[in-house]
Amino acid sequence: MPIVAKKPGFAICLVSAIAALAGLLFGFDTGIISGALLFIQKSFVLTTGLKEIIVSSVLLGAMAGSLCGGRLTDKYGRRRIMLLISLLFITGTLIAALANSVAMIIIGRLFIGLAIGIGSYTAPLYIAEAAPFEWRGGLVSLNQLAITIGIMSSYFINYAFVNSHGSWRWMFAIGIIPAVLLGLGMLFLPESPRWLVKQQQISKARETLQYLRANTNVDHEVSAIEHSLSMRQAGFKELFAPWIRGVLLLGIFLGFLQQVTGINTIIYYAPTIFQLAGFHSTSNTILTTVGIGIVNVLSTVFAIYYLDRLGRRPLLFAGLIGMGLSLFCLSMAFYVGTHTDYLRWIAVASTFVYIISFAFSLGALLWLMVAEIFPLEIRGAAMGVAVFSCWFWNFAVSATFLSLLNALGPVKTFLGYTFMCVIGFIVSYFFVPETKGVSLEQIEENIRAGLPLRKIGAPF
Repeated sequence: MPIVAKKPGFAICLVSAIAALAGLLFGFDTGIISGALLFIQKSFVLTTGLKEIIVSSVLLGAMAGSLCGGRLTDKYGRRRIMLLISLLFITGTLIAALANSVAMIIIGRLFIGLAIGIGSYTAPLYIAEAAPFEWRGGLVSLNQLAITIGIMSSYFINYAFVNSHGSWRWMFAIGIIPAVLLGLGMLFLPESPRWLVKQQQISKARETLQYLRANTNVDHEVSAIEHSLSMRQAGFKELFAPWIRGVLLLGIFLGFLQQVTGINTIIYYAPTIFQLAGFHSTSNTILTTVGIGIVNVLSTVFAIYYLDRLGRRPLLFAGLIGMGLSLFCLSMAFYVGTHTDYLRWIAVASTFVYIISFAFSLGALLWLMVAEIFPLEIRGAAMGVAVFSCWFWNFAVSATFLSLLNALGPVKTFLGYTFMCVIGFIVSYFFVPETKGVSLEQIEENIRAGLPLRKIGAPF
């Protein structure tokens, strides 16, 4: 009989919502470049390679942030690093919006990338460590919902400023608003209770948990956290110890899979894809991406509702099947030719189905599962490695997409992403665990007990 928990209280919802603003900024700065790039090239002379550098510069920053941020998060706490993220977003946005050269745009996006790289795991980590286990899936996935809202908002803003003078500057500058709100909000939020226990601040951790759990008895939860820490203390070298190697490789694989199945070719280059499909009006192609943003948000809401009901594995498998089929249909539409309205709309429909399938599966699951599967004492550093994998492959895919289109054409390019969905399904079936309804401490005990990867989410 599954445990049915009462609804999460106001305090934990507030903490999750404010922390998820980092996800909103992640999504906004990811999506805004798809429209801004069309107008940057009107202000500066851009080669294909320079376009790829502008898009992928944020990913280089994200890779650096994901590597250096893990140790900082473990040392200085989740809350302080979230404040640093806000400052980096503000700095990078100002540099990019006020840039008078391509080099300055790239520098600004490198700062933004640092913030995204650190925030892409600090925010879900912070929420996961504060949330009750019964609602962890839904609350952590608020971060993914915020990412999709950020992407959708960026598409609306792209469309709103399509006819404005200096439109790309305004597109970038709007990101200042959520960055400031994140910083102000984090000033009033508590530190992660699990990080406080790790720092031997037990009384403060108990007070924080009582606030987050609406003053219910939290002694058992504090004891469970203390027990998990007392079992073994670990340093950075422990990341590569045999007992942790399996989950580390799993986290790296999930980061790899999320990117090599092609999501950011759609997010970054959606207008370019629609122009290839025969939609030549700039405003119409940007407006079509607004629809992508909307279905992305709605599908993520579906994931939030069902992650703690259906579980992680069913949504992952359904999503990979939907992604693979839609990518195959997209490649076939380009193969037959998009010179007729019928085939053009098949290409559009395939793109929408792909986004829906991704949003309720890999979109939400990566950030949730890497916040669940690592032991507490190395959680920040291990998540950093897993998220670095995500950003590395994001960079590899995004920086080569236009070149692949030019060299191979859209048919072979999208067939390649289809093949990766098939590989991802097979590997996930054998190794991805179900972690629904299991505490972080129980998952850690299962790892230490040497259970196979697929079984580390077992409740007993």
